[in-house]
Amino acid sequence: MARFIFITGGVVSSLGKGLASAALGSLLQARGYSVRLRKLDPYLNVDPGTMSPFEHGEVFVTDDGAETDLDLGHYERFTGVAARKTDSISSGRIYQNVLDKERRGDYLGKTIQVIPHVTNEIKDFIRIGEDEVDFMLCEIGGTVGDIEGLPFFEAIRQFSQEKPAGDCIFIHLTLLPWIAAAGELKTKPTQHSVKELRSIGLAPDVLVCRAQTPIPPKEREKLALFCNVRPERVIAALDLNSIYEAPLVYHEEGLDQAVLDAFRISPAPRPNLDKWLDVADAVHNPDGEVRIAIVGKYTQLEDAYKSINEALTHGGIANRVKVRVEWIDAEVFEADDAPAKLEGFHGILVPGGFGERGTEGKINAARFARERKVPYLGICLGMQMAVIEAARNLLGIENAGSQEFDHEAKGGNARFEPVIFHMSEWVEGNRTIKRDVADDKGGTMRLGAYDAVLTPGSRVAEIYGDTDIAERHRHRYEVDIKYRERLEGCGVRFSGLSPDGRLPEIMELPDHPWFVGVQFHPELKSKPFDPHPLFRSFVEAAVRQSRLV
Repeated sequence: MARFIFITGGVVSSLGKGLASAALGSLLQARGYSVRLRKLDPYLNVDPGTMSPFEHGEVFVTDDGAETDLDLGHYERFTGVAARKTDSISSGRIYQNVLDKERRGDYLGKTIQVIPHVTNEIKDFIRIGEDEVDFMLCEIGGTVGDIEGLPFFEAIRQFSQEKPAGDCIFIHLTLLPWIAAAGELKTKPTQHSVKELRSIGLAPDVLVCRAQTPIPPKEREKLALFCNVRPERVIAALDLNSIYEAPLVYHEEGLDQAVLDAFRISPAPRPNLDKWLDVADAVHNPDGEVRIAIVGKYTQLEDAYKSINEALTHGGIANRVKVRVEWIDAEVFEADDAPAKLEGFHGILVPGGFGERGTEGKINAARFARERKVPYLGICLGMQMAVIEAARNLLGIENAGSQEFDHEAKGGNARFEPVIFHMSEWVEGNRTIKRDVADDKGGTMRLGAYDAVLTPGSRVAEIYGDTDIAERHRHRYEVDIKYRERLEGCGVRFSGLSPDGRLPEIMELPDHPWFVGVQFHPELKSKPFDPHPLFRSFVEAAVRQSRLV
């Protein structure tokens, strides 16, 4: 049975609980233990799938089709453990489950209350798969004191009491603000945060304190005294140059040892951190640098493209170069002088997105990359924009477009000839899924891992080293297969298809140095110690381009 580690936050949000949880998971793995990480979010959305990227950052998609918090991306990247639907839950999902049971009569006429019905539902979720791993790490979203988080805090309090003594510990992540005028770190916010935690029946076993400077012995002793933790379990979490330093830095601070001590595991296995030392060396000692332009519509918030940014870093690690990413709003490229803004870049990436805004700029970026022979990677919508660009400028369909931008595209007054269409039906495993444009938005896309068959001898088959792959999807629109023959006659190659041959998964330009569009999201499966083949190859192409510029 698993031991449970609950990670909570205090003082302010966005302190890095997800990163700390992921780093701790990787350190426990380095000592030979198996781990699984979970995220419990107090918001009332069923999942983040319908949230604006500006509101919540990217949506991370699992193999089994769950739309989850971006922290699950950290978990996967640091541990290599593929996340599942059961690794992400929200208040909305919990209440939905409870109300569904109430409607079915499962509660036998009882009055439904937060305690015990909501807290029991949360505990049932936490227990899933507890016999599969040595450690289960559960991160509670938000901060202690948030009113919506109270059922989760109460649930983990009950859970820890129901488990045998010593099976659960609590890590609390807080902020030690630096007061420049006083020239010192202040511990009072952390003291108040722990006091709030203790008032609801929880006591931290380990404190992880975000700080701008190392914690002096005096402040460390004060935190230990007033927060009732041992001094060696007060862990400093300083700002890092790269998030991939986190496992090594947390190990030096003693986080993994503090956790094992709290569980009274002695002697503890020695960690093997070789792979993290290799990653850190590649990050800090690159042999060169490449410039990649990301032409998107959510560029004001980098978290909207978190996995893409990290996958590019992984591609840089694989090629021992620093990838300098520059974010460019796609709407900029709708002006006549836009192409000049892409001069000097060694690669262009157009990511996914929803809606028409910025799409003409993405099409122009794809045209620039095609005509100027600059390496291009189009992901999801980025592939569709590349196909539309080819249909307009190679095939001669001047009004080529997507049904996403013109729901009347089948009528006589359509603005576009839709080379991209809304999927109403597709195969998932041994069943057929049907969808309509008017359906609910949440959870109704083609989600999760689907197989694709690659053309032998194609660029992508060479990149993958295989012709059968599985990648994660998140979209409602597809390239219309009826245009395949005409587009291929103009130099486009559809080198990846769904197993039934009905859905184009990958397009490439054989006569281009490196031009690939994919309908799926390869960034979701990339890791620093196992970069995704497409990102490895894309950055390699950018390195070659840098020698020509």
